[in-house]
Order: sequence, then structure tokens, then C-alpha cells
Amino acid sequence: MKKQFITLITILFITATAKAQLADSIKAGYIKDWERSKAYTREYLEAMPKDKYDFRAQDSIRTFAQQMLHLSQGIIGFIANGTGAERISFGQNIEQRKGAQMADSVMHYVMASYDYAIESIRNMDVTKLSEPAGRGNFIFSRLAWLNKALEHQAHHRG
Repeated sequence: MKKQFITLITILFITATAKAQLADSIKAGYIKDWERSKAYTREYLEAMPKDKYDFRAQDSIRTFAQQMLHLSQGIIGFIANGTGAERISFGQNIEQRKGAQMADSVMHYVMASYDYAIESIRNMDVTKLSEPAGRGNFIFSRLAWLNKALEHQAHHRG
């Protein structure tokens, strides 16, 4: 009986340890992806001449600045849904505010959104990744929101 009890305790400990290692691995993977994406995006923003942030390939689409601000707002919304972190706010619809569209402002908002993503992932409770989250008709698992966040920023950067 004593041997069985010790074996059960060992199994529970290994399971708890394995879960903790998996949680750490998930966080580390996402953080690495977001840090890399932040670096790519910084290079992308720096490559665009500051006087071209108002460039628009055609009238029906966003300017470069608006696209990058949209990317920033998307990161915040998707990451908040995925991690459960409190949203940061830059005010309503910053992609339409002229002052926000200046190169230095765009850099600030975009980098702040990446920092928010990284810090939120660092602090998230990975045991809740299967929980549903979202708004209205847009309810997905927290894990799905994290994947959508990474996809959205890559798509809009590209």
C-alpha cells in the first residue's frame, strides 16, 4: 500500500511538473514569435521614409500609417481576448486621427502594442487557453485568439 501511495504521488508530481513545463514552453514560444515579429515590424516602419507614411496605393485602401495603426489596434484586441489581460487604449480609432499618423506616433503606438502582447503573454494563465472568449458572434478559444493575433499582424504588415 505504501509503495502504491508513493507511486501515485510521483505520478501526480510528474503530471504537475509536465504541465508547468508545457505552460512555460507555450509562453516561451509565443514570446519568441512576438519578439521576432516586433523586430520585423520595426525594420518595416524604419524602412518607410517618414514623409511617405501618408502613401496610399489607391484611394480605396488605408495609408501606410493607417495600416500600421490598424495592425496595432488588432494586436491589442486579439491579445486581450487570448490572454485575458486588460486592454490598453490609445483612444477611439487611432487610424483615423491625423496626429497619430505621423511616423514617430505610428512607431510609438505599434511598438507599444507589441510590448503589450509580449507582457500579456508572459503573464497569462495557460490553463485557460481552452476557455471561450470574445465578443458577440466572435467567440473562440483563448488559444485561437492568440493564433489569430499572430496571423493578423503578419497579414497586415505584409
